[in-house]
Amino acid sequence: MRWLSRIELVRQASVWFEITEEDGEKMTQIDVLVVGGVGVDHIVRVKSLPLPVVDSMMVPPIVTVVGHTGNGVALGVHALGRASAMADVIGDDAEGRLIQDAYSAAGIPITFVTHISGTRRSVNLVTEEGQRMSLYDPRHPFEFIPDPSLWREGIERSRHVHVSIMNWARYALRDAVAAGRSTSTDLHDWDGVADYHKDFAYGADYVFVSAAALRDESGVVADIFARGRAQFVVVMAGSKGARVWRRSDELPLRISPISIPGRPVVDSNGAGDSFVAAFLCHYLDHGDIFGAARAGAVGGAWACGTLGTHTSFVDVETLERLLAR
Repeated sequence: MRWLSRIELVRQASVWFEITEEDGEKMTQIDVLVVGGVGVDHIVRVKSLPLPVVDSMMVPPIVTVVGHTGNGVALGVHALGRASAMADVIGDDAEGRLIQDAYSAAGIPITFVTHISGTRRSVNLVTEEGQRMSLYDPRHPFEFIPDPSLWREGIERSRHVHVSIMNWARYALRDAVAAGRSTSTDLHDWDGVADYHKDFAYGADYVFVSAAALRDESGVVADIFARGRAQFVVVMAGSKGARVWRRSDELPLRISPISIPGRPVVDSNGAGDSFVAAFLCHYLDHGDIFGAARAGAVGGAWACGTLGTHTSFVDVETLERLLAR
């Protein structure tokens, strides 16, 4: 394993939140540090999926926004009144500057290095019914590993660390565990078999995964518990709700899907990220898995009510009102 130098990385920057005095030294207070997973999304509205094979197709105006999984968690935590921060690799390009401007405007600290390959980006095809397909461009070389200073300062100043599944972020996960921080990860559409995800599945305290590709859910969960450190595994099933597996239970807690009056589903992009953010905020404050899962369901449902990835997040007042129904 070879850490790439700052010369190779081109540039490193750090912008941390307001700090407080502790033992004569300045310390940043971060509730949730998100490692990896910010990029730019180009949202394309289409009538249906899959698309027909034609030379060209007229579509409504294409919208470009800051997005991707880690971004959704960072923004969702921030919207719920907690201090979040981001550590990631971006490009020295227009997309990278868009990310910097967005985080500055939101008041969320970001520390980053730039890589010559540019900033991650996706083209997201979204139907009127909220179905989606994402064409993901990871940009950075698979073997690329930034210097660990990118995340170590943030880990030391954080209460919890959420790690996106960038290849290099597995090293940040190990550092967070070694530092005694609670950790989480989202495995997305893992099938329970692919080796790539296993460091994350076995290394995090709280594991989130989509039900979309799981062929043997109970078997995969049992394997995570047997070989990993997870306290619980949350299987997110979209319109079918969620299931929370704990080590002590033979069957999962089942969480019904949430329907928000007057807020129909128009775009499911980013719903899982909003679920994770609301779940983490509730669980870190209360330690109540069932309540956290219900909060996550509300967060995910709320995100589906607006067009575009990460364009709207549930706030504390709205979350509490919907949970009290």
